Amino acid sequence: MAETKVILTKSVNHLGHPGDVVAVKSGYARNYLFPQGLAFAWSKGAAAQIEAMKRARLAKAVATREEAVAAKEIIEGSTVEIAAKVSESGKLFGGISAEKIAIALSSKVEVNPKNITVEPIKTTGDFPATVALHPEITANFFVKVVAE
Repeated sequence: MAETKVILTKSVNHLGHPGDVVAVKSGYARNYLFPQGLAFAWSKGAAAQIEAMKRARLAKAVATREEAVAAKEIIEGSTVEIAAKVSESGKLFGGISAEKIAIALSSKVEVNPKNITVEPIKTTGDFPATVALHPEITANFFVKVVAE
């Protein structure tokens, strides 16, 4: 049950962001974080590296925040139309995934499908959706599903 302090080099879900010092189980660090290049072992001399990573992350966050604000202005309140095959009863053959929504949004703004939240779409109609453009910025829009 020994824990090891590591410095993250990339964002890891439910753990932290680049430059964060976190304590994790030794096996998790040795078998997952280190081989994947997500972290390296903490040491007293790594303080300078941590500061450099945090400065880089802050500069990138400012740039991405400005881009996210611009993207929000484009996406907010808009409607994305997706054509899909529909049965006679009005149900879709398959559903509309976040990937399909991201492709439809790509004509306006590039977004990561993992950042799109929408209820399961199984019929035609209008559905509210949200996309997280930045940790602090989200945009609401509608997905309109029509029959092909």
